[in-house]
Amino acid sequence: MLGITHSAALMGVDAHPVQVEVNTGEAGELKFVLVGLPDSAVKESQDRVFSALANSGYRAPATRTTINLAPGDLKKEGPAYDLPIAIAILASMKKCEDAELDDFLISGELSLSGKTRPVKGALAMAMLAKRQGKRGLVVPAESSDEAALVEGVSIYPVASLDEAVRFFNGEKIIAPVRAEQSSYTQRPPERRQLDFSEVKGQQAVRRAVEIAVSGGHNLLMLGSPGSGKSMIAKRIPSIMPEPQLEEFLEILSIQSAAGSTLRQGNRCFQRPFRSPHHTISDVGLLGGGTIPGPGEISLAHNGVLFLDELPEFKRSTLEVLRQPLEDGSVTISRSAGKITLPSSMMLVAAMNPCPCGYTGDSSRECRCSAPQIQRYRSRISGPLLDRIDIHIEAPALSIKELQNAKPGESSATVRERCTSAREVQAARFHDEKEPSMRCNARMSHKSIREYCTIDKEQGQLLEQAMEQLSLSARAYDRILKVARTIADLAGTPEIETAHLLEAIQYRSLDRNTFY
Repeated sequence: MLGITHSAALMGVDAHPVQVEVNTGEAGELKFVLVGLPDSAVKESQDRVFSALANSGYRAPATRTTINLAPGDLKKEGPAYDLPIAIAILASMKKCEDAELDDFLISGELSLSGKTRPVKGALAMAMLAKRQGKRGLVVPAESSDEAALVEGVSIYPVASLDEAVRFFNGEKIIAPVRAEQSSYTQRPPERRQLDFSEVKGQQAVRRAVEIAVSGGHNLLMLGSPGSGKSMIAKRIPSIMPEPQLEEFLEILSIQSAAGSTLRQGNRCFQRPFRSPHHTISDVGLLGGGTIPGPGEISLAHNGVLFLDELPEFKRSTLEVLRQPLEDGSVTISRSAGKITLPSSMMLVAAMNPCPCGYTGDSSRECRCSAPQIQRYRSRISGPLLDRIDIHIEAPALSIKELQNAKPGESSATVRERCTSAREVQAARFHDEKEPSMRCNARMSHKSIREYCTIDKEQGQLLEQAMEQLSLSARAYDRILKVARTIADLAGTPEIETAHLLEAIQYRSLDRNTFY
């Protein structure tokens, strides 16, 4: 007899439909045959499923059994097919009513006892169920939290195989999880966070960080060891505006596809902050693998990617950032297929001015020669430096300055200004056709011409700066974007000369002054 259930396979951050077909009662020796490009974890489902059936009070088929995961040209990985395979086996043996199975997507790992375990990508599966017009998604209870955020589809949590069978047989009523019940919409208790009030001095750096966050601009901090670069970077999440629901769903879908939501606690409407070590590989940063998945730049989508000690990263690793920084997405091609991953993140980088770190430090002597400094800085290519909107130097503070410096503004105060600036930008780009254009840093060339207009005198000023600093056409656009953000922070509809001058000074590490 034939039993059919519907499940899903993850490719990148998207779910693709998979039909699970089970045929039992075939003539021949007792054998379990699994086809449809399964990986090792899927092949091992035989032992998990048969043990779960036995411990749930069901008898496994005593005849040749063939299981097909269709389509056959799509690679399947992971243990998420355990539950749909078990339900399909029971449906083929008339132990589970198959009248309503076509209305549901099913996914879940099974333990040997028959209990369910969470799976990756439940949010993407819920989106797929909605697109297909399914009545609902049946997943383990631990995975229902994130899936419940998708409107228009019912999420049914099951704790065991037996509970799922009784649900489909109409013997047990399971209430679907509502979005307001999800832990992802519950505000966590207030806990002490890193705060900008703890940063003493460094007013110029604080100002640059505020501008960067307000417009989503990439930022590079250059300074000697101990000047506070990493300290400031780690406090950036405390001034980031809260993501909108659409942004948060994008963040959560990537985290879910990577399996991060299975290990992390409550992260209600928080933006990601990723800080990989400088030994990370190209694939770890960009994404990929046998079956392509998200890397650090995608996991930082709608948030911050912090690269400390920037020149210590491999040159090839840094160069893979160029396309994502420009396009806000990255396309990965592998033998298993081609996927496009979102990567609209804010890059924050920190580095020393030289190998020893003390070039320009008034209190310590630099022991590096000019060629050593040049080789060190040349690890950051010109094209990559072009894509960083704001460059700022972080001078070392003396002991006296540290002792006498007054506490700065709190993160809450700075976040209010950043949020107001983002709201202005959201209203500005509300009618744009590109949904990813949510902040000034993502403006297209057409939008720059429309929203970053300057008068003739300002144009001459910018032209002079471009010639003196030997800046590229890309830097020209980025100066205008930063100037637009400064104007938004100031609450002025037009870019003024002071805004333009401040934006120009943030390119001081470019080209001939940097190398």
